Amino acid sequence: MFTQQDLNQIKIKGIGLPVIRKQIDHFIKGFPFVCLARAATPGDGLVTMDEELKKYFIAYFEKKLPDLKVVKFVPASGAASRMFKHLFEFREQYISGVPVDKLLSADQSFNSVSWLVENIRQTAFSQDLARCFEEAGIKMDEIIENKEFYKIIEYILVPGGLDYANLPKALLKFHQYEDGARTAAEEHLVEAAEYTRDREGKARIHFTISPEHREKFMVLFDRVRNLYESELGVEFEISFSVQKPSTDTLAVDENNQPVRNQDGTLLFRPGGHGALLENLNEVDADLVFIKNIDNIVPDRLKSVTFEYKKLLGGYLLSLKEVISAFLSMIKMRPATPEEISEMIRFSEEKLFMDFPDNMKSSPADVQCSVLCSMLNKPIRVCGMVKNEGEPGGGPFWVVGDDGRLSLQIVEASQIDVKNSAQKSILSSSTHFNPVDLVCSTRDFEGNAFNLQEFVDENTGFISLKSSGGKTLKAQELPGLWNGAMAKWITIFMEVPIITFNPVKTVNDLLRKEHISI
Repeated sequence: MFTQQDLNQIKIKGIGLPVIRKQIDHFIKGFPFVCLARAATPGDGLVTMDEELKKYFIAYFEKKLPDLKVVKFVPASGAASRMFKHLFEFREQYISGVPVDKLLSADQSFNSVSWLVENIRQTAFSQDLARCFEEAGIKMDEIIENKEFYKIIEYILVPGGLDYANLPKALLKFHQYEDGARTAAEEHLVEAAEYTRDREGKARIHFTISPEHREKFMVLFDRVRNLYESELGVEFEISFSVQKPSTDTLAVDENNQPVRNQDGTLLFRPGGHGALLENLNEVDADLVFIKNIDNIVPDRLKSVTFEYKKLLGGYLLSLKEVISAFLSMIKMRPATPEEISEMIRFSEEKLFMDFPDNMKSSPADVQCSVLCSMLNKPIRVCGMVKNEGEPGGGPFWVVGDDGRLSLQIVEASQIDVKNSAQKSILSSSTHFNPVDLVCSTRDFEGNAFNLQEFVDENTGFISLKSSGGKTLKAQELPGLWNGAMAKWITIFMEVPIITFNPVKTVNDLLRKEHISI
């Protein structure tokens, strides 16, 4: 199937030939659906906290934080172009000759172009937009008055204007304040200062970015770093990484044969957010908070976010302390029957572990061996919000190949919705995943885990794409918070909906949650 040129290309990308063979095998056989047992709900796999417990774990986090190395990990390579899908559609229709009045009157809902242009002055980027018009000798007020909305859309999207369609979300102005506007990336700096600051006042944040945008990120942070460090009383340690070429996946045609570029080289595609596991694997930290780039709010709403970030972190630290004590004891000396019973009870009740049926009747050394293998793993505590119709994965009890249950974040694409029982379980889900995680990636002795050892390779995804007018099949790696973390210790905790305010379209910036003044 592969020429020597192909093998050289694969080697240069840093991909092993066995990995390529495995990818092709997945194309041929497909990925199996997960087997849902039931949805994780409050009292059954989903932890809820009363006010007294919340205060305890928040205080616990604040007490431990000064002596910890905490990093905020922000996937920020995503292009903003999808935010402007309805603007591109409006633009195409206008160019094809449809009158502006007809286009605007066709849809006047919140997510319409009409709503955006009528409220454009409320956006955080409106002053930059007006400046672009001024530099071209045009007054934005006149453009709005004359209903030349096509020009507004042009100046938002393309070079010569804001060029927002070619920027990552991280570099778009999200929130307006009295002293100026902040980009999404800047808002994450403000957040990081609150719950990653150590005893020396250092706050750490890591962005995964696209290589073509690195310089723009550097320019932004060079300009604003001193301002935020002065205002917040911290020293930022800002780091970047890009998705590794070795995480790209081969594209194939409908007959599962490799697709080639015009020059004859193999066509590879990015492996999805699961590829970022490699980036996460290289983050050196006691705790890592993971949050999407577009899920931020202005200062007036940040207090709730801070509260629940600390709650998630405090709860994880408290669990990790107990787990580490158990594992250290097992390493030092034989555990007594009473101690083994206590470890099993804690693991079942607090860590939601499902042990083998013969666990409690096995010899003590076997029980300790099983406990070590199940407890000495990366840990994540995942915030979950009540389901209000948002798309995305949710918390479920999943049946493994060995018949035992585990808690997993599952996407709808992983579920066989043609199976009525599985579809019913999906419909019964009460919460969904807002990507609000805190992770411990070190073992009980402080050594970093190799996160690749805890991936479920059978949880990838295949989709149909097109290239050069031909249909091709693309493969995504197990998702970062799905299959990539499938073999971690997983805890789900309920967090309020106010902690989830993503910006999926540019109009979302006009929601009250994103209006800062």
